Amino acid sequence: MKGELERILKEAKNDISASKDTKTLEEQRIKYLGKKGVLKSILSKLGGLSENERKEIGKHANEVKTQIEGFIQTASDTLEAVARESRLKSGIADLSVGTKTYPLGFYNPLTIVRDRMVAIFKSMGYSVEEGPELEEEFYNFEALNIPAQHPARDDHDSFYVSENELLRTHTSPVQARVMKKRQPPLAIVVPGRCFRRDAVDATHSHTFHQMEGLVVDTDVTFADLKGTLSLWARMMFGENTRIRLRPDFFPFTEPSAELAVSCWVCGGKGCNVCKGTGWVELAGCGMVDPEVFKAVGYDADKYSGFAFGMGLERIAMALFGINDIREFYENDLRLLEQFVK
Repeated sequence: MKGELERILKEAKNDISASKDTKTLEEQRIKYLGKKGVLKSILSKLGGLSENERKEIGKHANEVKTQIEGFIQTASDTLEAVARESRLKSGIADLSVGTKTYPLGFYNPLTIVRDRMVAIFKSMGYSVEEGPELEEEFYNFEALNIPAQHPARDDHDSFYVSENELLRTHTSPVQARVMKKRQPPLAIVVPGRCFRRDAVDATHSHTFHQMEGLVVDTDVTFADLKGTLSLWARMMFGENTRIRLRPDFFPFTEPSAELAVSCWVCGGKGCNVCKGTGWVELAGCGMVDPEVFKAVGYDADKYSGFAFGMGLERIAMALFGINDIREFYENDLRLLEQFVK
């Protein structure tokens, strides 16, 4: 019987080490250690032996059982290590990541307007430029023909952080920065955030957004400006949109004009969006003043250009029927949920 146990131990070792998966390994465990397994069959014959033989064979049988359990554990560890390595190679799911699906979020109306306008001007061949929000006084004022005592500075009511540095009051300084670095021809738009010391109410904010445009080349005319803004208005508000240009004043353009577009809601007949006039005023524009060219080192006799500046809040308020500028900054989901990504 002792020889029989040794034979079983040898067979079990071979069978268990040959197991290729956990299912086969479990079958081997049942075969050798199960209630009707090989070892149980041997132990059932102990009753016919003497007491000393029973003790000796019983002890040996327990040793064989312990060794077989060791073979099974070793094989199980090996199979798990192989499986783990396979999962690592193929990639495994991160069980710490929840399965709940969250909403992607909402566009702010200002983002919608900015992206739409950028896409329109890029389709016309414009490039997008950026500049610092903490601006030098030279670029914010002097380079744009607004000297120290110019009354236009009172309208800007700026946030100064040092004697010569302030939070930019418009996106126009980027015009001067780009012209200082590059020679014509150039066509750029500049979306960005601006700051003025305005009291906050339904139509004013100390922080707001603009989009500046600038074109410089030889023989650029006011007709080019009018054609550009007319095309932008039709692409922005609809094919039947018309524009109106009326004389205005800006220190950095001459001549200057105020841009209005025909109301896209009523078609110019008069409604609450256009306040009954049929027109919605949106921007300032004009031909670049020769003094601006001189400040950046351009030859004003050789080059000409036009510029325009639009308030994104103003356009978004008109486009989406928002009556209070503060709605853009308060993260009220009742507003933002209307603009799902």
